Amino acid sequence: MASTRKSSSADRAEPLAAAQRLLRSLDLRGKTIVVGLSGGVDSTVLLHLLRALAPAHGYALRAVHVHHGISPNADRWARFCRKMCREWSVPLTVRRVSIGSPRGKGLEGAAREARRAALAALRADAVAFAHQLDDQAETVLLSLLRGAGVRGASGMPALGRLGTKPLLRPLLEVPRAELLGYARRYGLQWIEDESNLDPVHARGFLRLRVTPLLEQRYPRWRQALARAARHFAEADALLRELAPAQRADRLRLADLRGWPAPAARLLLREHLAAHGLRPPTTRRLADMLRQLTTAAPGARVEFAHDGAVLRAYRGELRVERLALAATSVLGPARWSGERRIVLPALGGEMRFKRVRGAGVALAKLQGQPVQLRLRHGGERLQPDSRRPRRTLKNLFQEAGIPPWRRDRLPLLFCGEDLVWVPGLGVDARYRAGAGAAGLQPEWHDRGHATH
Repeated sequence: MASTRKSSSADRAEPLAAAQRLLRSLDLRGKTIVVGLSGGVDSTVLLHLLRALAPAHGYALRAVHVHHGISPNADRWARFCRKMCREWSVPLTVRRVSIGSPRGKGLEGAAREARRAALAALRADAVAFAHQLDDQAETVLLSLLRGAGVRGASGMPALGRLGTKPLLRPLLEVPRAELLGYARRYGLQWIEDESNLDPVHARGFLRLRVTPLLEQRYPRWRQALARAARHFAEADALLRELAPAQRADRLRLADLRGWPAPAARLLLREHLAAHGLRPPTTRRLADMLRQLTTAAPGARVEFAHDGAVLRAYRGELRVERLALAATSVLGPARWSGERRIVLPALGGEMRFKRVRGAGVALAKLQGQPVQLRLRHGGERLQPDSRRPRRTLKNLFQEAGIPPWRRDRLPLLFCGEDLVWVPGLGVDARYRAGAGAAGLQPEWHDRGHATH
């Protein structure tokens, strides 16, 4: 017999109380929180709440609207967010992004990836998303339908990470209906994204066809799936504690060979997840492990997965995004005192810090054009004044920089002199002396800095 029990008001999470609970667990005084603002009811309620709570918790509030350009209404949504933030005195940034090839993620996944990348690049102390209980339940259900393991089925954490920043989800335990009630109670206005109810998309299909049936038979299906997600998250944390320690960007092949198959599978899944890659199918994962654990030392092992290339190199597994593996031409990029130079063709950006007694001597950069160029062959560098000038090939080999990355590193030249190379350092002739004004270049490749 179908259950008709409805959740009582005591069972429901009230938006203000839920947001306060998360904020009280953090020290945000003097920090800046950026809200991902779509203009929909969820993010509008979140912005309204965080604006009201800012004085008590001492943080500054900003908002970012990511303009995908997918919908014909995208410009109207951006105007709506500008108007609302202007009325609420909340600084707003509108970031336009291009949706590249979905690479099997679908349009929803590609848009989500572009949105997260845009928010991760912002200068802020924390980022807040408006995911709520219905989103969490849908995420868990979709993950289970895709055959996910405990990590995939653990859903979204209330406090996570977005790149190097804390990612807050203050409304994660609040049902969508409660947010609608809050918005109406305070007379808030919001926009409706037509794609949310398009059955072509996975979430739209769930909302239109599946969840109404679940609601009839299991009125607390959202809470049940969220509770299951917490159980999965606890199991995942325990498994990771039991697995051998690994650097996020390195995985030793010896560990894959030396551990039982379940632990080896866990290690490989962890390594892929650390690089933002989706878990492979069970059969694909087994094939990867077979290749990695049976190959002879020095053998070429290379395969593609989820928009990346995985390679065995010097006893370790290395991951490189396909976007970075594609051949592209970087013309000379001139440095004229900027703090940052974005190099989309190489998938990263150069940053320049003014320092004293370290880095490149600023005085020696005067009078000649300072440019970033790619390696062409034959370049030499002398990072150690006690040793002779050597070819980049030898220096790269000694530093353990893989061959496939060497031709995609931006090199800093002053005139025709090679001044600095990522991972190798500053040429001895250009090094700043004690107390002298210096320039410290850094190459940031998808969040990893190379000095």
